[in-house]
Amino acid sequence: MEEPSQYIERDISWLAFNHRVLQEAENPGTPLYERIKFLAIYSSNLDEFYRVRVASLRSFRQLKKSTRKALEINPKQLLKEIRETVDAQQKTFGRIFTGQILPALAEEGIHLVDETAFGPAETDFARAWFRQRVAPVLEVRFTQDPASAPFLKNKVVYLLATFGDTPELALVEIPVPDLPRFVPLPSSDENHTAIAFLDDIIRCNLPEFLNRPVSGIYALKFSRDAELYIDDEYDGDLLEKIKKGLDNRHIGLPTRVLYDSAMPPDVLAQVKQLWGLNKNDLIPGARYHNFHDFFSFPDPKGHEHLHFPPLPALPCPALDQSESILSAMEKRDIMLHFPYHRYDYVLRLLGEAASDPVVKSIRITLYRVADPSEVINALLEACRNGKEVVVFIEAKARFDEATNLKAGETLTRAGAKVYYSYPGIKVHAKLLLIEAEDSRKPSRYAYLSTGNFNEKTARVYADHGLFTADKRLTRDVRRVFDLLERKIITPGVRHLFVAPFDLRERFTQLIDQEIKLAASGKGGSIAVKLNSLEDKTMIDKLREAEKAGVRVRLIVRGIFCMNTEQIGQGKQFVACSIVDRYLEHARVFFFGNDGDEICMIASADWMGRNLDRRIEVAIPVYDANIRQQLKSILRIQLGENAKARLLDGKLENPFRYKAAANSPQVQIYNLIRDDFQSN
Repeated sequence: MEEPSQYIERDISWLAFNHRVLQEAENPGTPLYERIKFLAIYSSNLDEFYRVRVASLRSFRQLKKSTRKALEINPKQLLKEIRETVDAQQKTFGRIFTGQILPALAEEGIHLVDETAFGPAETDFARAWFRQRVAPVLEVRFTQDPASAPFLKNKVVYLLATFGDTPELALVEIPVPDLPRFVPLPSSDENHTAIAFLDDIIRCNLPEFLNRPVSGIYALKFSRDAELYIDDEYDGDLLEKIKKGLDNRHIGLPTRVLYDSAMPPDVLAQVKQLWGLNKNDLIPGARYHNFHDFFSFPDPKGHEHLHFPPLPALPCPALDQSESILSAMEKRDIMLHFPYHRYDYVLRLLGEAASDPVVKSIRITLYRVADPSEVINALLEACRNGKEVVVFIEAKARFDEATNLKAGETLTRAGAKVYYSYPGIKVHAKLLLIEAEDSRKPSRYAYLSTGNFNEKTARVYADHGLFTADKRLTRDVRRVFDLLERKIITPGVRHLFVAPFDLRERFTQLIDQEIKLAASGKGGSIAVKLNSLEDKTMIDKLREAEKAGVRVRLIVRGIFCMNTEQIGQGKQFVACSIVDRYLEHARVFFFGNDGDEICMIASADWMGRNLDRRIEVAIPVYDANIRQQLKSILRIQLGENAKARLLDGKLENPFRYKAAANSPQVQIYNLIRDDFQSN
C-alpha cells in the first residue's frame, strides 16, 4: 500500500481551520449572538478563500502540464476536493443556522421572519419602510441576452426576478451598506421581536415597484478573483502598478457564483448563458447570501447573557506610574498583551515621541493601518514638530492596499520619508524605533510586536508588544531599518532573526540543539505557537525532533500541514488549535536549551512565504519576568480548556478535553489582571 503522506495539502488544511470556526458556531457553551458571529466569520473567511486561493487554483489550470507538475499540484483534483469539503461544511452551516440558531433565537422571543409570515401590521410597516428608505436608492436592471447582462459586483447580493414565460429578467442590488441588512418590525408584544432581512422587505414590495406581476425571486451573488496579478519581479513603478490593479480588482473573473437552490433549472441555465458561466462556477446555496452581514444582527433588547461577558482592557501600572512611557522603558523592558491590555499605550508612546524635544527621529513599519488611524495622526504630529519621520509601508498587504497607500500619500505630503515595497517581497515585520539625542538617556527606544500598528484590530487580535531600550535589540532594529531604506544590502544583526536572511537557519539551529540534547540523554523541549505551519522543511525538522525524543508542543491556529496520524498525541507530542473570542495572532517560541531557556516572539509563521519571501523579524525575550509571563500564557493554552482542538491527520478537529468548560482567553485575562499586572 502507498505510504500515507507526511503532509496535508495547504488549502484542505485551511478548510479544516474554517471548520473549527464552524465548531464555535455549533458550540452550545458559546453565547447565542457570539455563535451567530462565528457563522459570519466562517462565511467571510470562505468568501476570501474563493477570491484568492480558488482563483489561483483555477488559473493554474491554464498552465502547461510540465509547469503544473513542477508545482507539485493537481488543480483539477484539488478543486474537486475543495468543492466536496465545502459542500459538506455548507450542509453543517445550514443545519446549525436553521436547526439550532433560529430555534434558540425564538426561545429568546426573537424571530427572523420572511415576507410570507408578515401579518397585516408588519406588511403595512414593510411597505411604508420600503417607500421611504428603499425605493429612493433601489436600482433595477433588465436583461434577456448576454449583450444586455449587467456586470455583477463582487460580494454583492442581487435579487433576480422572473416574469412567467418571458425570457426577460430583472436584477435588483440589495442596497447594503446604504441600508441595514436586518430590519426590526413593530410588535405590540414586548416578549416578541420580529426581524426581517432587507431582502424580504424588497421581495414583499418588488411587484408593485416594478408595476408588473413577478413569478419568482431568487438570490444571486458573485465572488470575484481578488488577485491583483502584479508582476513585481520586473522593473517599473510598483506603486503605480498596484494603483492600476486596484482600479481593476472589481472586474476580476468569478470564482464562485452562489445561487438560491430553489431557482428553476431553466432560469439557472439562463443565468449561465447571460454571464458566460460554467458548471464549476455555480454553487447552490440557500435563500440568503452574504452571511458576513450577521456581524450586525440586531439585539433589540440588549440581552447580556446572549453575548460574551465584557473583558475591559486592562491598565499597565508600570507605564501609568511612570512620568512618561519613554522613561519607563529606560528602567526595564515591558511587555503588553493585547487585547487584554489597553492599546493606547502604543499611541501614547508615539505621541510622546512626536512632542519630546530630545527625540530626533521616528521609524516605523506599517503593514495594515486603521482608517482613520491614530497611529498616522501621531506621525503627522511628529512631522509638524520637525522630527525626521521614516515610514515603510507595505503596499501589497492584501485587501488593505488602498488604505495603506492613502496613509502613505498623507504622510508624504506632511514631509515624512515614505518607502514602499521591494519588488517580489513583502515587509511583514512590526517595528518602531525612536532615536533621541540626550546624554542622560538611552539614544534609542523600540517597540517590537507580533501585531500590526492598528488600534482597531488590537481590540480583537491576541498579540504581544515589547517596549525596550535594550541596546542589543535597538541596535539591531536600526540595522533592519537601514536595510529597508536601501542603505545596506544585508542586516548583519546579532540578536534579531531576520527573514529572508537568517531566520530559517537560526530557528533550525535551535531545533537541532534540542535534538542533540535529547540524543545525549538531557531531554529537549520545544513549544511553538503560530498562525500557520506550512513549510515542509520545518515540518520535517519538528518530526525529526519528536523522533529523537524532544518534547514538542505546538499551538497552531490556522493552516497546519503536518500529518500527525503516525505520531500520535500525548505527553511527548501535542499539536492543537485554539479558536476563542479573540483571534490568536501572536507567534511565540520556546526552546529548553538545557535549562538556559530561549524565548522568542515574532511576526513570522513557518510558511515558505514568511521564511523566504518576506522581511520578518523574530525578537529574543531577554527579561526573565516577561519570559515567565509568556510561559504562563502558553501553559494555559496547552492546559485543560474548552477551546483546544487536536490537529489530527483526519482533519476532524476533535476537542482535546471534552469535559472542559473554561475559556483559555478568560483565564489569561484573569492571570494578567491578578498575577502580573505590575509587569
